[in-house]
Amino acid sequence: MPQQTSIWQHSRAYVLALAAFMGIFMFEYDTGLGGGLIVLPSFLRDFDMLDLDAEALANRKGNVVSILQGGCLAGALLAAPLTDRIGRQKCLIVNCFAFLLGASLMTASPGNLGMFYGGRFTGGLGVGAMSMVCPTYVSELSPKHILGRITGLFQVIVVIGVAASYWTTYGVQFMEPTSAQWRIPVGFQLVPVGLMLYVLPFMKESPRWLATHHKDELALKNLAWIRKTSIDDEETRAEFEEIVASVAEEEAVTGGRTWKEAFIPGNRIRFFIAFAIFTFQQWSGQNSINYYAPDIFKSIGIKGASTSLLASGIYGIVKIVATAIFIFFGIERFGRRWSLTIGLGLMSLFLWIIGATFNTHPPDANAANPSGASIGMAACIYLFVIPYCFSVGPVPWVYCAEIFNNRSRSYGLMTASAIQWLWNLIVSRFTPNIVLSLKHGGVFFFFASINIFATIAAFFLPETKGLALEDMDVLFGLIDADQRRADLARAEAAGSIEKDDDLLDEKPGDTKIELV
Repeated sequence: MPQQTSIWQHSRAYVLALAAFMGIFMFEYDTGLGGGLIVLPSFLRDFDMLDLDAEALANRKGNVVSILQGGCLAGALLAAPLTDRIGRQKCLIVNCFAFLLGASLMTASPGNLGMFYGGRFTGGLGVGAMSMVCPTYVSELSPKHILGRITGLFQVIVVIGVAASYWTTYGVQFMEPTSAQWRIPVGFQLVPVGLMLYVLPFMKESPRWLATHHKDELALKNLAWIRKTSIDDEETRAEFEEIVASVAEEEAVTGGRTWKEAFIPGNRIRFFIAFAIFTFQQWSGQNSINYYAPDIFKSIGIKGASTSLLASGIYGIVKIVATAIFIFFGIERFGRRWSLTIGLGLMSLFLWIIGATFNTHPPDANAANPSGASIGMAACIYLFVIPYCFSVGPVPWVYCAEIFNNRSRSYGLMTASAIQWLWNLIVSRFTPNIVLSLKHGGVFFFFASINIFATIAAFFLPETKGLALEDMDVLFGLIDADQRRADLARAEAAGSIEKDDDLLDEKPGDTKIELV
């Protein structure tokens, strides 16, 4: 079957993805913001942190940053049953309101740490839910041949968000240290989510969610609108009939939908992969640098709040450029498995170099300027984040948005998001303490060792590049290829569907589906 590959042909899919991902901007803006706020003198003064000793300050910093992750974990867990019940679009609207409430509480806090914590947690409910619903929605409306590129926009928006948090906190460094210095970056959160709330009512519901609820007429209508075709278009009807056939297969295999579906053959490996891939992502070391970039740069000798925030801002720009290049030009060329394997290996290498340099050339706390070794370590941190941006940064979100079928996708991404936020919470809470405890560059050796194990595990992942969402049940063995052919043949007889033989027949140059 011919494929329409132009950006113009699928411009509506891109527009819907970007609109949905406006909330994902807050995914890293809010988390990166926590690390930036805790070096602002006005914030430390207003929340009584100036006179704390090193250990107490590390604990307070950990709380300020990690309380958001606690809300995100709860939001991710609550979002799956809600989005399955009311749909992707309405679930996003509900969680926009949750985030706006939390951001308002943070901005209005009169130096009351309890109110600020409450706002961080409430905002986290919205962010956590959006981190699960947005990739679900976007993957369900994306054509298979650009699925990785469109779902990968998630990570592009994420790194733009964290860079914005770095540069915003860097910019307010030059203001008078009044309460406005920290309220401006906190209040800015209201803008992107407010815009998202404005456009959400005009967005189309996911055709695949509609199909799983047997609203076939509206599902076909929405699919045709997204593909910029008519409901009688041959390719659109073929894609729609494949969706309907896949839903029927899933219902026949699993019966009534329950949590037990996660443990049936063909599904449990997918849930395990979601657990493993996000565990390795969160323990890769990047998030510790991400949340505490100013402190990390100080620890390697880049001193001064303004200087360390500037170094953090440059770090954010490097992430944007590297991620955008990979998503637009690399993910559909190199695939998921090799991107992860090579990227994790390089990340481990750079962390070993940073740790060794730190150990042999420790920063001089009394030096007026950064030493050559400190500048070299900062350069290696910038180099470390480049392979992160073409591996364990974007690929877990792309991969997990792809591998689950229509019935289990919301719960699969709930699992992925919840694991991500659980480890995120632990890593962000204890990074200041880990840095204090592991002297002489030990924190870099710690994360480098984890990345070695992650590199080995990534090598054994099944490749999903070029496959449609409906092919994943074949790939993971929930059904076999012969059954899929028979179901498509029945759909062809019933609905004039054209066979999509290049999904199932192994010919030179075609995508091959290998069972896990």
